Amino acid sequence: TETREKAFERDGDVHASRFCAGCHDPVPFFSGAFDDPDFDDVHHATAHAGITCTSCHAITHVNSPRGNADYTLEEPLHYPWARSETPALRWLNRQLVKAKPGFHKKTFLKPLHRTPEFCGACHKVHLPPEINQYRWLRGQNHYDSFLQSGVSGHGVTSFYYPDKAEPNCNGCHMPLQASEDFAARDFDGSGTRSVHDHQFPAANTAIPHLLDMPPWVNEAHARFLEGTCRVDVFGIRRGAAIDAPLEAPIGHEVPAVRPGETVLVEVVLRTLELGHLLTQGTADSNELWVQVRASAGERVLGVSGARDARGEVDPWSHFVNAYVLDREGRRIDRRNAQDIFVPLYDHQIPPGAADVVHYRLDIPPDVHEPVRFEARLLYRKFDAQYMRYVYGEDYVNDLPVVEIAADVVEFPVGATPATRAASEIPTWQRWNDYGIGLLRKGAAGSQKGQLRQAEEAFVKVESLGRADGPLNLARVYLKEGRLDDAVAALRRAAAAQPPAPAWTLDWFTALVNRQNGYLDEAIASFERLVETRYSGARERGFDFSRDSRVWNELGRTLHDRAKLERRPQDSEARQAFLRRAEAAFQAALGIDPESADAHYGLALVYAELGDGESRARHAELHERYKIDDNARDRALAAARARSPAADHAANAIVIYDLGRAVDRRDGKGP
Repeated sequence: TETREKAFERDGDVHASRFCAGCHDPVPFFSGAFDDPDFDDVHHATAHAGITCTSCHAITHVNSPRGNADYTLEEPLHYPWARSETPALRWLNRQLVKAKPGFHKKTFLKPLHRTPEFCGACHKVHLPPEINQYRWLRGQNHYDSFLQSGVSGHGVTSFYYPDKAEPNCNGCHMPLQASEDFAARDFDGSGTRSVHDHQFPAANTAIPHLLDMPPWVNEAHARFLEGTCRVDVFGIRRGAAIDAPLEAPIGHEVPAVRPGETVLVEVVLRTLELGHLLTQGTADSNELWVQVRASAGERVLGVSGARDARGEVDPWSHFVNAYVLDREGRRIDRRNAQDIFVPLYDHQIPPGAADVVHYRLDIPPDVHEPVRFEARLLYRKFDAQYMRYVYGEDYVNDLPVVEIAADVVEFPVGATPATRAASEIPTWQRWNDYGIGLLRKGAAGSQKGQLRQAEEAFVKVESLGRADGPLNLARVYLKEGRLDDAVAALRRAAAAQPPAPAWTLDWFTALVNRQNGYLDEAIASFERLVETRYSGARERGFDFSRDSRVWNELGRTLHDRAKLERRPQDSEARQAFLRRAEAAFQAALGIDPESADAHYGLALVYAELGDGESRARHAELHERYKIDDNARDRALAAARARSPAADHAANAIVIYDLGRAVDRRDGKGP
């Protein structure tokens, strides 16, 4: 580590980062590197170091993809005199590290550090019955949402794919940083020597503020958040209903609003540079919300997402979060993971996906000035309620707020549209994102209004010559059970120029074929997926054999196919299909050992094979990992009664009334 005098120059204050062995760029401070006879367990700086260099670099094996710190730690082999109390010998030790760095690198940097499984060991969590006295539940999980995304190149269902897959978490959270440090080198062939930034910029903008760290620490996290999402004021509906006539997208021409009318302003949120859900991690305290302000001159017409004098966000705002409850219907809001029972709603957005937020705006009869509509996506690490648990009821939440994205539109008042600079977002993509947000809200039988709107949006995309249109129409039709329409849409998506991604076409074609009983055709498609037999896919870093959903569908289809071999003389073929189904489900468990679908499938397969012991084991594991559909109604009902705002946000279709908050707040926002 650095010299003791430099490392502890602030005597116990916790720094954002340190230098490890004088070789690397800022990394969490290394503790325990030497024995100190004067060591004070409580006040010494190393006692407050948190996650240090060796916390990660002493890991020698990730034991499984289950998370919950399922890894092996071993004390690294050290150079001579690493623990010497003699200053000269410690100096000599540091010179050995620099003179012969190969041993140091081999000891501390392992291939596993370049894998998402390494990060998932801590960033994937489950809560066992021993913790919650209830049953197995999934906690935060960055790993699976990354693995099933287009960003990683492993997910088959993504709406968008990069030109090149991002193979691990380091590409985003350990970016290259120019450096003249001893260990710096030209990683990317640019001619600039650099190191991987060990500050791990992400989203914790609170701790540096609370601990009075240097400003650059918080600035790095704020910069990392900017541009991860997009806000698009997409259009307006003439009326107060979600199926009112739509005027969109708002581009070069801005539609006029009329005095005395009511409009729904459609705002689209789209994740851009994220490889996992927005937001993830400690979702009980992460505060990500949309702030909207509508005004005419100095007159405020409506607000949503404003903060009061204590820094608390209006609870009637749209939050991009998961609202999780305990058994009594109380929100999980103080890091009490042991009490998690059921989500009331989940507004998180997957990578490369979108959401649509509806805002009702009443235009006063006496308004004549242009109506300015501002929408901002804001982030704060800890919400006011969580901070009051820490500092007491009188606490004013002044933690930094980061603007991730924003959009502004000025609507003329009257009958004549106005003009402005056209949006830089391609028109087809704006329609596509709008449709994606509506599709994600829709479910056949309960929210067909949203699915119908999604269909209209994707028809627009198809009319603009994009294969995304018919491909996403197939998604809509599958949700609605319109299989013939789905088949026709998939054919159009395949015939488009350029066509839709072959792997996504294969996935949805296989789902349709399976439902229609064309099992051999479905099996062939699923097998192409797990083998990634697509031109250019491997060159882009794609490998769909790591999507457990494909293996589970293949296993189910093979199991169904085995049932068709009913005659006694077909028993050998039947056994072969069952063994192939077994292998598919086992492959799914290799990716996700806690897959309830895979355990259920294996229980059925082993029952057919006459292996009672294996059937019972996987039936028990399915019961352990499946979602509990019982005993939820009481908690949900209690939560809805306790918080009218959360009750409103949990509805299938949510309209936020901008006029509701004007009388309660000054409408000026923060």
